[in-house]
Amino acid sequence: MMEHVLSIDSFSTEDLLALFRLTDRIKHYPDRYREVLSSKVVATLFYEPSTRTRLSFEAAIQRLGGHVISTENARELSSAVKGENLRDTIRVVHGYADAIILRHYENEAADIAASVADVPIINAGSGSNEHPTQAMLDLYTIYSHKGRWNQLSYVLSGDLRYGRTVHSLVKKLSESPNVTIYGLSHPAFRLPEEYIALLHKNNIPYHACSRIEEIPSDIDVIYHTRTQLERMEDSDESVQEIIIDLQALNHFRAETILLHPLPRNREIATEVDQDPRALYFAQSKNGMYVRMALLTTLLGE
Repeated sequence: MMEHVLSIDSFSTEDLLALFRLTDRIKHYPDRYREVLSSKVVATLFYEPSTRTRLSFEAAIQRLGGHVISTENARELSSAVKGENLRDTIRVVHGYADAIILRHYENEAADIAASVADVPIINAGSGSNEHPTQAMLDLYTIYSHKGRWNQLSYVLSGDLRYGRTVHSLVKKLSESPNVTIYGLSHPAFRLPEEYIALLHKNNIPYHACSRIEEIPSDIDVIYHTRTQLERMEDSDESVQEIIIDLQALNHFRAETILLHPLPRNREIATEVDQDPRALYFAQSKNGMYVRMALLTTLLGE
């Protein structure tokens, strides 16, 4: 049965644990999986810029023996520039590929694509809405270092308003017992009310704050994000970034881990890169392995 990957909501805790066990096997025994997609063609359609997501998906496909057909800047370099709508593009491309990986600037794009596709659609980021495979690799990184993602304390910091990676992560954390979350941001970039309501509905404590000093030092995970300037609805909004440098990081204990979905701008100082708590480059590499596991699960023979 064909399955789309549109939201992190589609994956239970048991689904994710199974995916992470497969990810571990692929990392340790990659040769066993190098022909899994040997008969498959996967299309990557990216209507927004991407480095990590697009290349990690394409590397995952090729490391599994599959074949890629791709357009990197579909908004300007595909038939979209001629006026073709997304539904028609998907109807055409699903005739060429066994799955379509889609990144789009519209919030509902993945759902629209899935409504007409005869092959699985994988949401690789839809507007400011969701980025489910990023949440998977985020949770896998936490799981790899902490042995779980429940029963932990989190700081979600930076742009919580427009950051789709945060939104997907919050959805899954809202289902996790004994989690506490601090939202560290300037007022203009606070977590949207719908996600705060979801946390409260599930009895997850959420504390909005604007200064690092308001947060306990024994936090388990810091998830920092850049300001999504390209999604700001009001160009007059002032951009006041939360900066994590060594002084800020040293507010927290040695066991705290620091994640970031990347790319970064100024919000994490480069002096932090050598700190053993900084895991964002390892996190990015994990993305390829998690996506290999996801593609194996969806398309593998």
